[in-house]
Amino acid sequence: MAHDRGPARTRHFAPFRNADMVRGPIGRGQPPHAQLLSEINVTPLVDVMLVLLVIFMITAPLAVTGVKVDLPQARTQNLASDQKPLMITINAAGEIFIGDAVIARDSFGETLRQMAAASGDPASMRVFVRADRSLAYGSVMQIVAEIGAAGFVKVAFLSDSGDAPIDKVLP
Repeated sequence: MAHDRGPARTRHFAPFRNADMVRGPIGRGQPPHAQLLSEINVTPLVDVMLVLLVIFMITAPLAVTGVKVDLPQARTQNLASDQKPLMITINAAGEIFIGDAVIARDSFGETLRQMAAASGDPASMRVFVRADRSLAYGSVMQIVAEIGAAGFVKVAFLSDSGDAPIDKVLP
């Protein structure tokens, strides 16, 4: 008697005949024409760099000045220049800064004279004065007089470029 084993079974083969070829080290299970790619994918690098660029573009204008001053508003055009000006800041407390360094009121004139002597030609050097709007006019003018006495003649006041009409800015 013959045993009936049912329908004939077909055998399916895996793409690789030997299981060691699939589980072995890199390259053993690949066809002979395939090579290991040794290129760096730069797309994620470019993505990260663009994000960093956008972050720096947004935050850079916020870090321009180190001393907080509430500037008065005025509608004027910006001046074009190639020489970096001397920045003098007076905050609401009356403290004087040259750049980001605080200068004592007593030594301000002497410090300016030393800077004028070091520059060689103080008459050609521009000086920007940033004064808080809450300061008295007389105290700001005393500082401007000391700037002129040191030999600086190109003195300008900085202000916010407000969009308000001039009659709204003036009291």
